[in-house]
Amino acid sequence: MAGSRDGSYDQGSPSDESYHFERTHIEPIYDAFVCPLTKQVMHDPVTLENGQTFEREAIEKWFKELKESRRRLVCPITLKELRSTELKPSIALRNTIEEWTARNDAVQLDNTRRSLSLGSPEQDILHALQSIQSICRKSRSSKHAVRNAELIPMIIDMLKSSSRKVMCKALETLRIVTEEDADNKEVMAEGDTVRTIVKFLSKERSKEREEAVSLLYELSMSDTLCEKIGAVNGAILILVGMISSKSENILIAEKAEKTLKNLEKCENNVRQMAENGRLQPLLSLLLKGSSETKLSMVSFLGELVLNNDEKVFVARTVGSTLVNFLRSGNVQSREASLKALNQISSCEASARMLIEAGILPTLVKDLFIVGGNHLPMRLKEVSATVLANVVNSGYDFDSISVGPDHQTLVSEDIVHNLLHLISNTGPAIECKLLQVLVGLTSSPATVLNVVSAIKSSGATISLIQFIEAPQKELCLASIKLLQNLSPHMGQELADALRGTAGQLGSLIKIISENNGITEDQAAAVGLLADLPERDLGLTRQLLDEGAFELVISRVLRIRQGETRGNRFMTPYLEGLVQVLSRLTFVLGDEHDAVVLAREHNLAALFIDLLQANGLDKVQMVSALALENLSQESKRLTELPELPKPGFCASVFPCFSKQPVVTGLCRLHHGTCSLKESFCLVEGKAVGKLVACLDHTNEKVVEAALAAICTLLDDGVDVQQGVMVLCEVEGVKPILEVLLENRTEILRQRAVYAVERLLRTEDIAYEVSGDPNVSTALVDAFRHGDYRTRQIAERALKHVDKIPNFSGIFQNMG
Repeated sequence: MAGSRDGSYDQGSPSDESYHFERTHIEPIYDAFVCPLTKQVMHDPVTLENGQTFEREAIEKWFKELKESRRRLVCPITLKELRSTELKPSIALRNTIEEWTARNDAVQLDNTRRSLSLGSPEQDILHALQSIQSICRKSRSSKHAVRNAELIPMIIDMLKSSSRKVMCKALETLRIVTEEDADNKEVMAEGDTVRTIVKFLSKERSKEREEAVSLLYELSMSDTLCEKIGAVNGAILILVGMISSKSENILIAEKAEKTLKNLEKCENNVRQMAENGRLQPLLSLLLKGSSETKLSMVSFLGELVLNNDEKVFVARTVGSTLVNFLRSGNVQSREASLKALNQISSCEASARMLIEAGILPTLVKDLFIVGGNHLPMRLKEVSATVLANVVNSGYDFDSISVGPDHQTLVSEDIVHNLLHLISNTGPAIECKLLQVLVGLTSSPATVLNVVSAIKSSGATISLIQFIEAPQKELCLASIKLLQNLSPHMGQELADALRGTAGQLGSLIKIISENNGITEDQAAAVGLLADLPERDLGLTRQLLDEGAFELVISRVLRIRQGETRGNRFMTPYLEGLVQVLSRLTFVLGDEHDAVVLAREHNLAALFIDLLQANGLDKVQMVSALALENLSQESKRLTELPELPKPGFCASVFPCFSKQPVVTGLCRLHHGTCSLKESFCLVEGKAVGKLVACLDHTNEKVVEAALAAICTLLDDGVDVQQGVMVLCEVEGVKPILEVLLENRTEILRQRAVYAVERLLRTEDIAYEVSGDPNVSTALVDAFRHGDYRTRQIAERALKHVDKIPNFSGIFQNMG
């Protein structure tokens, strides 16, 4: 019997020792069924001219090998020469084999059914599944037989087994059963089978995952099952995750990729993929789909929440297409594209791509056009939002034409139109248009154009009134715009704030809020900080409003750690300190400012802030404030009242003796204190100011040196000022500032300080031995302004009075 030698037809694998199906119920294999070449049952038997029968594929391969090796044409069995390679189909034999196979398969499937139960031994189930696989591999009709025997539901039940081997084998068997068989795939679409298979994707063990994804790939070739797979919650997300995971098995990732490609046939699946970061299918449909499909995809794109990388990808791929949609006459298309553009324009890189795709002229036209074909106001708001996003990308908008007469976004008439819209629309669109102006005024290249247009339009008062807007976002946009304008039109803004009721109080109220440090608080205090510090009227109004007491309390809370830090902490503190420093500019004109400074010991607070390392602006402003305070010390120091001389002393001066008053300030020769007269010497601030001379930021050094120079000014005891600097080892750092020559302002102040120092004979003696100092003074004499040259000349005369001995200055205190 051929069955005894046809090992390939064994229903189980060689290792299946426990296989015990009843083979007596299976018809034996007849010799005529077996191909002499393959030793397997034939599927397509053909006969040669000599009557020998072979499997068609096998004999064709034999003839091909003979031809390639140029051997004579012979029969592989008899080895006798053949005249022809003609092959005659053995239809009767093929039909007989098929009938025999069907009968045997039926018996085998019937035996298999008995073992396909969750209660059967594991090995019996495994052998039954292996038998089904072997039967299905024979022909498509065998797969029909499996379906007709209603075995597919039984195989599906095996997915519930507690045995990993059985589950994996069942998944593998289902894949083989459904390969290239649409009817069997339809059976798989019934019930919760697909959901069950998807659950295996989340298994940690790769074998189950691999079998499950391979089965899903096979099932995804059916349109019906594509929808079914996509409808399972999380299926597409898991598949997308398999592709992006770097730790995933490469075979699993490849099968997941192929499965997703098949699932793209269903638009709902494409939407899910886009939601889970796989955007290319959606973008492909947007580019190549029907008009209806394109509109659907654009609309869905507008609903997606994208990260910045995805926004850039979308802008690069379909940015031009979306802009073209925006230009169309169809309101529905324009609305869909606007919403999509709103999503992707909020990233700087993608916004720049949209600008290059030509979005600006269309947006401006949509905003300004009236009459026919105009956008409804709700869409103008979206258009304004997109424009605000795009403008905040920092592009060079002065070079892009947006109007028929080659106007740009910062042309006067365009800015006037924006200002007109801001004054005549609702809060939502007003806010977005203000944000457009915020973006344009954030760039040094365009801010002056906008400032000029605002001045010519007379819109300053209107813009300031938005500070009181109840809508927080609108109020913030207004403050940020005014803050950007303040360096260029600070006096106009200060005049407007003083001349209108409520706006200044609204700013103070925002600053005083106790809900952490917010962006609008930082912007509000920044606006006040940038207004002209010597505007006495504004400072008086701030005093009347109690603003300075509020600012002091906020600064103290931050310094004491009571206010938790966030990303707005630094600009908020910088603004507070700058606002507080305004008081020091009006001390000579405003007695209430002096009272407040004394009451809260402002000099001590600024000395503390001088040591706020890492906050350059705070240190610079604090040093500047200390300079102003120190200048007032000469006026505020209480000079002692000496007793009048008696009669004898007036008649005989030789008998009089000047009384000695102790406890006086060595610098001001009066009664001094840090709190009452702001004396830097009494407050031990000089050493801290000297420490700032080593700062990397020139602005901090300039301010610190200016404050130090108040110790050497006319009106104080300069000799004692020099001694104070020597005691804190401050002479050498001042000379180093002169030698470094970092900025013109530093050179001017250093030359002034050095000239005062050189009035002391010992220091002049030491400096005369340092040629570098002389060279620096000569350089200042040659290249400085008129006043600096005069001072440098006097300094050089001090040095020239002393012989040029080698000095030991570096060892001096």
